[in-house]
Amino acid sequence: MDFSIPEDLRAMVETVRRFVKQDLEPISQQVEDEDHIPEDVVQTMRELGLFGLAIPAEFGGLEVGTLGECLVYEELSKTNACFRTRIGTNNGIGSQGIVIDGTPEQKESYLPKLASGEWIACFALTEPEAGSDAANIQTTAVRQGDHWVLNGRKHFITNGNISDLATVFAVTDKQKRAKGGITAFLVEKGSPGFSVGTIERKMGMRGSHTCELIMDDCQIPLENVVGGEAMVGQGFKTAMKTLDKGRLTMGASAVGSAQKLLELSLEYAQQRVQFGKPIAEFQSIQNMLADMATQIYAGRQMLYHAAWLRDQKGTAVVKEAAMVKLFCTGMANRVADMAVQIHGGMGYMKDFPVERFYRDLRLTRIYEGTDEIQRLVIARELLKEG
Repeated sequence: MDFSIPEDLRAMVETVRRFVKQDLEPISQQVEDEDHIPEDVVQTMRELGLFGLAIPAEFGGLEVGTLGECLVYEELSKTNACFRTRIGTNNGIGSQGIVIDGTPEQKESYLPKLASGEWIACFALTEPEAGSDAANIQTTAVRQGDHWVLNGRKHFITNGNISDLATVFAVTDKQKRAKGGITAFLVEKGSPGFSVGTIERKMGMRGSHTCELIMDDCQIPLENVVGGEAMVGQGFKTAMKTLDKGRLTMGASAVGSAQKLLELSLEYAQQRVQFGKPIAEFQSIQNMLADMATQIYAGRQMLYHAAWLRDQKGTAVVKEAAMVKLFCTGMANRVADMAVQIHGGMGYMKDFPVERFYRDLRLTRIYEGTDEIQRLVIARELLKEG
């Protein structure tokens, strides 16, 4: 592996770093309090091309590669998590089904709108009875003449309430299910029978909304099957390929947040005086700082290697991506716990950002594949390798 980062990626990371410092961090608490990202900030994200990081250049995206995307997310995650989440679905699970398996017509129709940020996309797989057991989805799709009819409910759908396009997974053959009986559909906002239900109240991640999507005799044109007629029944494979990349970007987000928590803890430990000296001089505090830095270093190397490997191979890195998701999100949660401990009582107060990071990071060990699922994926891949 070449550990040097190309100059064009360095320049982009520096641009994003300035954007975070000058535009995002000053309003981070405001967004937390109001549970809303101002439109002028979203417009700046569009102008910077952040909605098209992972979308091919021929469709208006930046196509920075997996490593480039991870580097950008690392920087964006040093402030309120909702900013990364706003662009995340357009670059990840919301668009990648089209990028990977979409027909030429689907790519031409949707990807330019997603790359520009004109449209927001979401990924509708999870249901009340299908979380980790994604193959157990109950939403159905039945072909009727020149269209498909979808019925069912999805929940915990990130950006679902602001999305113009949803990749919806539905059962088209109850006998086959994950083995040829689940199909991915592109459902546009305003489609007959398609609506937004409950917007969930969460412990953290304010400014980013998850919600229920309802299909009630929702009619979808035949050409809105992801990949076309030949891909009917292949939606579960599309979902798994899409999640593979998402696990790497989750790792990047965790690394960025952990790095920010280390920086905040270093600053506080050198300023906070107890027993006549800065608490940074106490060995117990130094031990925590050392552990934080060491674990971040390990996570970052895992992340960069797996992202580089995916870019080199041009294919999925299933085992490595699961390892990154498992280790980096767990690491960031441990770092957050130590950061709260170093800040003491102040770390429990909403006036200090460590409290927000602590709440927001807890979700990273659940969504886009729980810790338990990552271990299952890793073990299965190891057993395949013999």
